[in-house]
Amino acid sequence: MGNTANIDLEQLGSNNVIGGLNAVAGSMTALDLDGTSLTLDINQIGNNNIYRGDILGNSNTVFMEFDGDSNSFTIQVDPTNTYSADSGNYYVDVTGSSNSMTLNVGTAALSDTLDLDWIINGSSNSITSSIDIDQATNYMDIDGSSNTVTYDGDGAATGYFYLDQTGSSRTFNIQQQSTSAQDWLKIISTSSNGTMCVVQSDQGTSTSC
Repeated sequence: MGNTANIDLEQLGSNNVIGGLNAVAGSMTALDLDGTSLTLDINQIGNNNIYRGDILGNSNTVFMEFDGDSNSFTIQVDPTNTYSADSGNYYVDVTGSSNSMTLNVGTAALSDTLDLDWIINGSSNSITSSIDIDQATNYMDIDGSSNTVTYDGDGAATGYFYLDQTGSSRTFNIQQQSTSAQDWLKIISTSSNGTMCVVQSDQGTSTSC
């Protein structure tokens, strides 16, 4: 794509697909976006939509809005440890139920000063995120019942995780495991029922949920 590109992707309706050149429903390849200081705006409005994308580069600003039910998105930032994922600003806004969201940022502690924000409104959503934190910030604001959060933060430097959740029957699996042993975590959960597992470790001791 090139540096400083401004990309706006919008789809309105159901059963839409955003992916790579050979992507079709049921056989997806990832849309590949390469460059530094990119601005990417993704809007998928409707049900049963799919987004698959890889992003390579530093200092990128990415806004993702998904409105509807039973949508699926998977985004990887520098999944092959080829470049880096420093200084990114990512914002995920989801309204709806039974959506599946996966966002993995960086490998080998390359998410230096990442700013990641999630705003989720709806029930029975699944949120999975893996970040090589290196001074990254991950904030989640979730309203709705029966939502599942799986978060793994590891790397060399301090990570910051803040979860503000309201709704019954939640399931959390939160693990922060930087080698600096200086991770910061805050969880506010207004809920009944469900399970919560939180692990903070400097990788020196084996721990699990």
